[in-house]
Amino acid sequence: MRSRRGFTLIELLVVIAIIAVLIALLLPAVQAAREAARRSQCVNNLKQLALAVHNYESGNGCFPGQTTYPNANGQSNGWSFGWGPAILPQIEQAAMFNAFNFSCGANTPAAGLPATYLANTTVAYSQLNALLCPSDGQESRPASPWAPMNYMGNWGGPPHAYRYSGTMVPFAGWTTQKNLGPVTFTAISDGSSNTALFCERLKGLTGDAANLIRADAARDAKRSVFVNSTGVNAEQGAAGYTFAVTFTAACKSLPGATPSVQTSVNGRAWTWGYPQHAAVGAYSHYGTPNTLMCTDSVETNTPYGGYYGTNPPNSNHPGGVNIAFADGSVRFIKDSISQQTWWAIGTRNGSEVVSADSY
Repeated sequence: MRSRRGFTLIELLVVIAIIAVLIALLLPAVQAAREAARRSQCVNNLKQLALAVHNYESGNGCFPGQTTYPNANGQSNGWSFGWGPAILPQIEQAAMFNAFNFSCGANTPAAGLPATYLANTTVAYSQLNALLCPSDGQESRPASPWAPMNYMGNWGGPPHAYRYSGTMVPFAGWTTQKNLGPVTFTAISDGSSNTALFCERLKGLTGDAANLIRADAARDAKRSVFVNSTGVNAEQGAAGYTFAVTFTAACKSLPGATPSVQTSVNGRAWTWGYPQHAAVGAYSHYGTPNTLMCTDSVETNTPYGGYYGTNPPNSNHPGGVNIAFADGSVRFIKDSISQQTWWAIGTRNGSEVVSADSY
């Protein structure tokens, strides 16, 4: 009698188990490879933005910043355009630059937006991939149809101690605040290789998911703005650093039931700018990377990050964020960076001594 050749049930199960183990081992490697590619693209975007700022400075004698327009009463109106439209020619978007109307100024109360926005919808609705990090993971626009962005300009160190001490700060003229722009390379006395220029932040959620709970998914919590009840609405100079330590510690320990005050402002429009609303197109070296965004409870701009909020960068890259420095280099900054070092690389002329191995 001939015996038929074939697999036994045990052999088949063993083969299936081996294949399942191989797939389980392979999937994380595939995901890691994909994230490495996304992170590389994000680094390239930041590199291009840094080079664009260098070219802009060469032609205009200063870094791009944010201007303001007078409203119908002749007073300074905070809403205007940010740094994005200014560098369009430097990122090969000359057609968009020529289509943008920089001269609009009167406020439009009925629409709640300055005329400069309503007159520039063609440009403002157009999405620039160079301003998006592929690791963000959210395809929808926070304030549709306005096109968002993931990259923010550096406003500087803890604002309670040293406000507007960064490199991409609003221009002077709308207030008497010190340290306002325009900023030049000569103003970066700490060294361009030790001073941040751009960093990344996750876009806000679509619409306003009112009262997002602090204990919700970390990815959504990082996209939101929370109020920190420990607040002092004043710049305090050197004493402000002591308060800043207390403020950041309180922000990190917010109760899980703390509701958000805003969820859609982060990077909501790449053309917008407001010198008091950091969340729209700026970040600060206050809270360390990937910590919560907390705003000072005693100020009037709490939904937008405000003057004195922590406004930290964040990302979906494991363990940290990409940051472009004023010398054009891009480095990965870990979440574990010390608070003092993080503050130091945020100021352009704070005279801090920062070693290369501290971040």
